Amino acid sequence: MGIEDLVNKGKDVFEQNKDKIEEAVKSEQAEEISDKVLDGVADFAKKIAPGAADKIDEIREGADGAVGNE
Repeated sequence: MGIEDLVNKGKDVFEQNKDKIEEAVKSEQAEEISDKVLDGVADFAKKIAPGAADKIDEIREGADGAVGNE
């Protein structure tokens, strides 16, 4: 089984479970976990690039909108 076979198998599994995956990504639990991860990453980024705090917050908010239910 080559790389293309694995990729195609992954695509097939995704297509078969797309609804369940979307539901999981938009769940309350995903929201809570993603908020904690995104807050931690944003805080770290602000420590190493304090002059970019506004841009970091903007990026964090955009990423937050893609995961969870809020």
